[in-house]
Amino acid sequence: MRRQAKSRRDDTGAREEDNIFSRFGLESEAMPSALDPRLRQALADRVRYYHDLGIYDFYRRPIQVSGEGSASVARAPSPAISESEGRQTLMEVRTEPSMTDPASGLRLIREDIGDCTRCRLHKQGRKQIVFGVGNPRAELMFIGEAPGADEDEQGEPFVGRAGQLLNNMIKAMGLRREDIYIANIIKCRPPGNRTPERDECETCSPFLMRQIEVIGPKAIVALGAVAAKTLLAINAPMSELRGQWYDFRGTKLAVTYHPAYLLRDPRQKKEAWKDLQMVMKELGLKPLEKSAEQTS
Repeated sequence: MRRQAKSRRDDTGAREEDNIFSRFGLESEAMPSALDPRLRQALADRVRYYHDLGIYDFYRRPIQVSGEGSASVARAPSPAISESEGRQTLMEVRTEPSMTDPASGLRLIREDIGDCTRCRLHKQGRKQIVFGVGNPRAELMFIGEAPGADEDEQGEPFVGRAGQLLNNMIKAMGLRREDIYIANIIKCRPPGNRTPERDECETCSPFLMRQIEVIGPKAIVALGAVAAKTLLAINAPMSELRGQWYDFRGTKLAVTYHPAYLLRDPRQKKEAWKDLQMVMKELGLKPLEKSAEQTS
């Protein structure tokens, strides 16, 4: 009886896994027949996690193999661009063409975006698309959440009060704004500066992934919870996300507080400076005498 009950549970679990895989275009016949049940379960749990987040489509990335022959940890994938371009699954994904000139690659991405109407934000008062700004060959990228009113007006990310603070933080790292590249998870201002909705992030973030691929930075700093959770697909508080490096598609990624949050709670500037010091150490940068903690 126990064996029969266990068999029924196994059959039910297998059917549930098949249903999960099929939502992502991974039909059961596409899965290796000899796949270890524990690995299959782990894969199903991971796919279920993305499904619960509302993520259904990804850019496929080749598996990186180390010198010892073991595969690296899977990196957080990105959703497809839009329904109108055809749903892309884990098995069928368009990749960015190789660009010897990053500036040309960025121009191509901007052309692909066009006068975007892929999500509701184009109907909700956005004035223009805020693509990104900075050095196309930057070693460091800062990625925020979304444009605000000032950014929507000027067409450039981080130009308001939060942008002024970010400039001070960049300067304290011994860099200039034009040395780095700045972008956001989404490229249109949400009404009232509300937090971006999940489907808005899913629709817009593939363009950011292409920007990252073209620029090829040595390090990325995710500013705030929305940027961190979208890029890493990790649902955790900032206190747990900060203070460590993540592998994002072969690029090191660190998490720190959004400058707008630091304006609301200046006490956290000291913690943000610790995060930036970690980045500086990785990039071999020397700080100015006046740190970001001391700037306003």
